[in-house]
Amino acid sequence: MAGDTAPHVVEDLLGLVQILSDGSVVRGDESVLGPKEPFPDVPGVEWKDVVYHAAHGLRVRVYRPTSVVAGGDKLPVLVYFHGGGYCLGSFAQPTFHAFCLRAAAELPAVVLSVQYRLAPEHRLPAAIDDGAAFLSWLRGQAELGAGADPWLAESACFARTFLSGVSAGANLSHHLIVQVGSARLAVSPVRVVGYVLLSAFFTGAERTAAETDPPADVFLPLELSDQLWHMSLPVGASRDHPVANPFGPESPNLAPVELPPALVVAPLGDVLRDRSLGYAARLKDMGKDVELVEFEGQQHGFSVLQPFGEAADELMRVLRRFVYPAR
Repeated sequence: MAGDTAPHVVEDLLGLVQILSDGSVVRGDESVLGPKEPFPDVPGVEWKDVVYHAAHGLRVRVYRPTSVVAGGDKLPVLVYFHGGGYCLGSFAQPTFHAFCLRAAAELPAVVLSVQYRLAPEHRLPAAIDDGAAFLSWLRGQAELGAGADPWLAESACFARTFLSGVSAGANLSHHLIVQVGSARLAVSPVRVVGYVLLSAFFTGAERTAAETDPPADVFLPLELSDQLWHMSLPVGASRDHPVANPFGPESPNLAPVELPPALVVAPLGDVLRDRSLGYAARLKDMGKDVELVEFEGQQHGFSVLQPFGEAADELMRVLRRFVYPAR
């Protein structure tokens, strides 16, 4: 009827996140995106959830191989941020959980899978702020020594910490490594010795070749990527916003930043592949230590879409070499 002001949907993301005309957000059940069959178990790994930010109710899922509990040497720490375009996803979802179980068992490592706030309820840079808060929490754990969380005190070698993430989580890892490398975020006695970008979620106002002429049957269509950025960036921001485009006109110059070695994993069946390839090329041009590994025919996020597939097996071997370069 005329004058009816009932809230209505003004933006819909896959039926899972809806922004209403009054600014409120309605969320659906993301389990529909999950695997149809449960993933196999990974023996020899234990895990638990620990609160790292009480005010926001944020947790980290801690994974460690049971073998380290039996008196072995302390293990490197792999901090991991899940994907979902900053609007979807959870550290507890089966896809991300399975990847972290494998990484803990097969690297081996203490894996810390970090929860962060999602857009559009919490637009960027909220997620990056949460990542920084987590690293500050981790620094506090390292400073506590024997008084830290027992699993970390017993098992974690804080001096061998790696940042990593898939898709939006890779984007988040990039921004945190820049904060650490430019001394804007103090983490000592934690020492970040490398970072891993898996299917990085970057964009820009100017289209790349793969975005203009996408590979066939992409898992992440360009229209969906654009929508995720529209719903997660500050209202009115362009795709050249510094969070979205690491080499945009307003982005910081990375040349003077002390970056640790980087591992960039680029699936070539991804519409965003040129973003990862370009990222690695730009770092190499700056003289940074970067290893680029391309996965022919693989989709965006293959490491979690098929966490027990052949490509994921090869990725685990690549990760192991990166985390343990002397082996």
